[in-house]
Amino acid sequence: MAPKKNAREPAPSTAATTQASSTAPAVIPALARSGASKSSPANWDKVLQNICDHYIKETPQRTKLVDIFLLFLVAVGALQFLYCVLAGNFPFNAFLSGFSATVGQFVLTISLRVQTNETNKSDFPSVSPERAFADYVVCSLILHFFCVNFIN
Repeated sequence: MAPKKNAREPAPSTAATTQASSTAPAVIPALARSGASKSSPANWDKVLQNICDHYIKETPQRTKLVDIFLLFLVAVGALQFLYCVLAGNFPFNAFLSGFSATVGQFVLTISLRVQTNETNKSDFPSVSPERAFADYVVCSLILHFFCVNFIN
């Protein structure tokens, strides 16, 4: 008597099993010979160099300035967190206020960068760069007002 079939397990077709077994061995050695699984440092250097060259040539000066400020905010946040870990967090509300001001300013600056980027002009048709900067300044003032009040 033949064993019963389980309804949850579909029976594989004979064509699918013969096709999979015939192509799988041929694909794996071809990938190994082409070196697709290996990456050399020279390739990564070329990729990074191309990214840097494209960024320098294609990015407007205003966007580069915003990116430098974003790097500064990341460095300040990392230094604040490192200081809290190494020296302690006695006035914890001061650490929270300073760190949240840094993170909040980073988020607002990312928003400014997205709104003023030329490639995103179709997403924000009614927002001029001057209006985006004015919104950024007002939101930054509100953020820092709350952070200063949190310190006491």
